[in-house]
Amino acid sequence: MKLRRPTDFLILAALEETGRNVATNLQAHTDKSRKNINTRLPVLEDYGLVRKIGPAERSGLYEITQTGKAALVYRDQYDEVDDFATLLEGPTADAGQESAEAAFVRGEPEPEDETDE
Repeated sequence: MKLRRPTDFLILAALEETGRNVATNLQAHTDKSRKNINTRLPVLEDYGLVRKIGPAERSGLYEITQTGKAALVYRDQYDEVDDFATLLEGPTADAGQESAEAAFVRGEPEPEDETDE
């Protein structure tokens, strides 16, 4: 996952703040060019950070996903980790607290504790 700082995080923050939106409005919220935003939105969609929504195929209306919200929570760690996408994917068998927090931000339920009864 290769994000452009600060542009991609500004787009994600604007979508989180304003909800569903189009590039023209995101331009006003981010102070980035509409062309730049139109270039980055499909990339963010490919990463699963935003979702293009209808009603029309070419509407250009986007919303942030739960993974996009997790990216905002961990944006300060973007340069510190080797694989930002793995951090956002959530907990695995050997994952640390950071991944569990990302899963929580995405709205995923906590894993059940497996205990012998």
